[in-house]
Amino acid sequence: MVSMKDIAARCGVSVATVSKALNGYSDIGQKKRDEICEVAKKLGYFPNSSARALKTNRTYDLGILFSDNLHSGLTHDYFAAILDSFKVTAEEKGYDITFTSMNMVANRRMSYYEHCRYRGLDGVVIANIDFTTPEVLELVRSSLPVVTIDYIFDGRIAVVSDNVKGMRDLVDYVCSMGHKKIAYIHGDDNSVTRDRVSSFHRALYQHGISIPDSYILKSRYRDGETTMHRMEELLALENRPTCVFTPDDFSAVGAYHAVQEAGLRVPDDISIVGYDGIPMSQALFPKLTTLRQNTKQIGKDAAEELIALIETPKTTLIEKRLIEGELLEGGSVLRLQTQP
Repeated sequence: MVSMKDIAARCGVSVATVSKALNGYSDIGQKKRDEICEVAKKLGYFPNSSARALKTNRTYDLGILFSDNLHSGLTHDYFAAILDSFKVTAEEKGYDITFTSMNMVANRRMSYYEHCRYRGLDGVVIANIDFTTPEVLELVRSSLPVVTIDYIFDGRIAVVSDNVKGMRDLVDYVCSMGHKKIAYIHGDDNSVTRDRVSSFHRALYQHGISIPDSYILKSRYRDGETTMHRMEELLALENRPTCVFTPDDFSAVGAYHAVQEAGLRVPDDISIVGYDGIPMSQALFPKLTTLRQNTKQIGKDAAEELIALIETPKTTLIEKRLIEGELLEGGSVLRLQTQP
């Protein structure tokens, strides 16, 4: 393995001069720096990460804590897109990525925080997990730099999709299409769902629309089967809705299936709305009307904020970053000729 000592011998300079040249110090002339860097490249030199960690007190390694109830992992379209953007941004800034967990080490189970310390992570982003568990709270309350996605803690940076505005935009669009009998099959009880449900009711109120309690049903995110059953319940109502909001685009497939099984058609007989804007939503027929969340910006901001916390903690603001989405009209909402 090539060392700085080998480069120094080849260039006829000290190891200290090689170190300064490779680390961009200004007291080395440009010509000499270029010469040393060229020799290092030819010899195939790579800096030792352990040595760099000792010198800088950083490992340049960021942790990702990510889980979900259905154990869909990186097949979870929405969060997979966010984490991919996070990874790309982090790597552009010279950081590696490590997924953290409660692994067994030395015959004992480590907490998330212990695992982060064991791996020497500089910081961690937390997404799509039960944020109320003691293990997550331990990590959030630790001295480790932390950024959360779609969840807010006092004293921590959060990057959050603007679910309130997103839901309002969807309701405004559906109402503009003449619908008043609007149902909502929502996801699991968490902060995202609470924001969406509250915004849903508020937007309906602002349009002067009142709906029965039977129009609000609970399902789960990314659970097409449960959403299909909830859709069957809505279709069986004597005064059934003309439009149904589903938890997310993935679950909307279950709603489509329930409509087809009932011998009905989307949107001629009933309209359906999703949320997330994953590519699959636009492959459905008709294309799903949905709210495309800006996953690229969410992941990018999360990485940049976390790295700022690590590199410039004194000047980095602890704030909530709201990221707006975009309405995709699709073709799953029928324009009503006469309001029912």
